[in-house]
Amino acid sequence: MRHKRSIPNRGFRIADQIQRDVAELIRDLKDPRIGMVTLHAVEVTADYVHATIFFSCLIGDPQDCEIALNEAAGFIRNGLFKRLQIHTVPTLHFKFDRTTERAAELNELIAKANSTRAKED
Repeated sequence: MRHKRSIPNRGFRIADQIQRDVAELIRDLKDPRIGMVTLHAVEVTADYVHATIFFSCLIGDPQDCEIALNEAAGFIRNGLFKRLQIHTVPTLHFKFDRTTERAAELNELIAKANSTRAKED
């Protein structure tokens, strides 16, 4: 029995390739619920069976966008089959990433606190 050598950083490289390819495939979708979407990160399980794709959207309702992307996940996965050179193409799961939303809220709170402090001084 031959021992399979693991390729260093393979998971990261596959996740990066999935992110680039999915971004291109999303542009081709015609669903009006999907606005301007930015993909932030892709997390692939060790066995490459599942990939969670974190996104934010600039235009449109995030909840509707998440539903639409998860409905189109099978179509996007089929597009990945043609592009990726791996044995198992993962099942895609889209999750709305609130990081940019939270950052904007924190910036607003910091600005408010700084302006209050400036008035007191």
